Amino acid sequence: MTGIPLIIAFIIAIIIMIVMISKLKIHPFLSIMLVALVFAMVAGIELVKIPDIIGDGFSSTFKSIGIVIILGALVGTLLEKTGAALKMADVVVKLVGKNHPEAAMLIMGWIVSIPVFCDSGFVILNPIRKALVKRTGRSSVASTVALSMGLYISHCFIPPTPGPIAAANTLYEQGLNIEANLLLVMGIGALASILPLIAGYAYAMFIGKKVRAKDEADMAQEGEVVKTYEELVASYGKLPSAFMSFAPIVIPIFLMGLASAFSMAGINVPIVTFLGKPIMALAVGVVFGVILLAQAGKMGEFHKLTDDTLKVTGPILFVTGAGGVLGKVIASTDLVPFIQANADSLSSLGLIFPFLIAAILKTAQGSSTVALTTTAGIVAPLLGTLGLATELGAALVTIAIGAGAMTVSHANDSYFWVVTNFGAMEVEDGYKTQTVGTLVIGIAAMINVLLISLIM
Repeated sequence: MTGIPLIIAFIIAIIIMIVMISKLKIHPFLSIMLVALVFAMVAGIELVKIPDIIGDGFSSTFKSIGIVIILGALVGTLLEKTGAALKMADVVVKLVGKNHPEAAMLIMGWIVSIPVFCDSGFVILNPIRKALVKRTGRSSVASTVALSMGLYISHCFIPPTPGPIAAANTLYEQGLNIEANLLLVMGIGALASILPLIAGYAYAMFIGKKVRAKDEADMAQEGEVVKTYEELVASYGKLPSAFMSFAPIVIPIFLMGLASAFSMAGINVPIVTFLGKPIMALAVGVVFGVILLAQAGKMGEFHKLTDDTLKVTGPILFVTGAGGVLGKVIASTDLVPFIQANADSLSSLGLIFPFLIAAILKTAQGSSTVALTTTAGIVAPLLGTLGLATELGAALVTIAIGAGAMTVSHANDSYFWVVTNFGAMEVEDGYKTQTVGTLVIGIAAMINVLLISLIM
C-alpha cells in the first residue's frame, strides 16, 4: 500500500490506538503493539520482515533511552530519599519566588536541553520539578508541561543537539556548498525560542487548571494531609548542602555539555567523550546520589531503593519501547518516501514548506531528529526555489524545520511516554498536555520564524 490510502490507514490506526487506550482501557503496551502489528500488515510490509522490524524498534528504543530512564529514576529516588530534592526546591524558590515555579522549570529545561537530549533532560530534572510542586503546592501538571515545553524547544532549535546540527550541515553543504554557520543557527534558534517559550508557559498555566496528575488525584481521594515545609524538613533531619544536593544533576549535565562543546569544536578527548555519554554521565550522577545516601546514614536502604525504582521504571520502559516499535513500523512503510516524492508541489510556500514537511514526518514517525534530518535532505536542493539560498536563509530554514519537528509529540514518540509517565498522568491526559502543548509551541515557533524573516 502507498499514497493517499496509506496516509488514511495511518490516521485510522492512530485513532484506533487512542480509542483502545483511553476508552477501552486496554494497556498502552498491548494497544500500541497490536496497532503496530496490524498497520505493518495493512501497509504491505512483507510478513517475514515484520518480526525483525518489531524487534529492531523495541531494542533501538531501549538502547537509546532505556538505561538513561533507569539511572535517571534512581538518581531521583536518591535525591528524594535524602532530602536533596527538597533542598534544591528551596534554592530555586528563593531565586524565582514561590509563585513562579513553572517559569523556573521552563527556563531550566530550555537551558539544559541545549547540550542534553530532551528525554534525558526530563528524567534528570524531574526530581526538582516534583520537589517544587511539594514545596509550593502548585499544579503538578503545569510544572510538567512547562518543563517539557522548555526542553523540547531547545532540543529542536539549538546546536549542539544532534538534530539541528545535522539539519544545518545538510542545508549548508548540500544546498549552498559551504560549511554550516552554526553560530548563526544558534542565534536564530535562540531568537525563535521567544514566542514558543511564552506560548508554552501560557499553555502550561492553562492546562494545569484543567488536568490533575495521578499523584494529586490519589492524594485528594485519600484525604492525605500535606505536610508543611518545616515538617518535611524535620522528617529528613538535616538537609544536605546545596552543592551536594545539586551535584547528582548538575555534574551529569556539565559532563554532557562539555562533551558536546568539544565535539562541536572538533576536539577529541576520549575521557570527555566517554563521560559525556548520557549513560556514563548519569552513572556519575548515581555515584553522587549514593554519597548523599551515605552522608544521611541510610546505605542500608540502598538495595530496597534500587529494587523499588526498577519496579516503577519497568512499565515506563515497556510502553516507551512499544512507541519505538510503532515508529519503526511506520518508517518501514512507503509513507515517508511518498511524502518525499510529493514535496515539490508544496515548495511555493516559502518557509512554511519545510515546517509542514517536518511536521508531517514528525507526526508520522515520532522522532524529532529523524524529522529534522529527513526534511533537511528534502529541502536542501530547493533552497533556490524557495528564495532562501543564503547563509541567513539556510539558518531560517533550519529553525523552520525545527519548529515542524516539534509538531506534534504523541504515542509514537518516546518523549511522549517519558513526560506522561514521569509526570504521573493518564494517557488521555498526555494527549491534552504533551500533544496539544507541542502543537501550540510548534505553531508559535513558526510564527516567530516568519517574524524574524520579515525583520532580517
